[in-house]
Amino acid sequence: MSHFSRIKVAIKDGEVLHQVLQELGYVVECHTQVRGYQGDKTEAEYVIRRSNGYDLGFRRDDGDDSYELVADFWGAKINQQEFVNTIVHKYAYKKLMASAQAQGFNVESQETLEDGTVRVVVGRWV
Repeated sequence: MSHFSRIKVAIKDGEVLHQVLQELGYVVECHTQVRGYQGDKTEAEYVIRRSNGYDLGFRRDDGDDSYELVADFWGAKINQQEFVNTIVHKYAYKKLMASAQAQGFNVESQETLEDGTVRVVVGRWV
């Protein structure tokens, strides 16, 4: 019986996801298996290997073209919400900055608020 759970995450760009995971200090293996309880395995596009044998993986959900986090969370022993929030937060920031640059905007200022929100002011000459 599989003990893997899935959590949908608001991420669609796999390359940026891979960059984010690496920037957060994770060693990421691509297109391999996620390990779980008693040797159970499932496929994922991006896998963070863990020394306790309970990996964390991200794979594309065919239903809506976004990614889902897949893991045996009982054995992974992580704070799921904190882990996902950190990744989604950094992902959204990277996508915003890339989109602003692609549209010709320059970052005029940015600040991190007490609640962790990042306020970015962009502008461009027209």
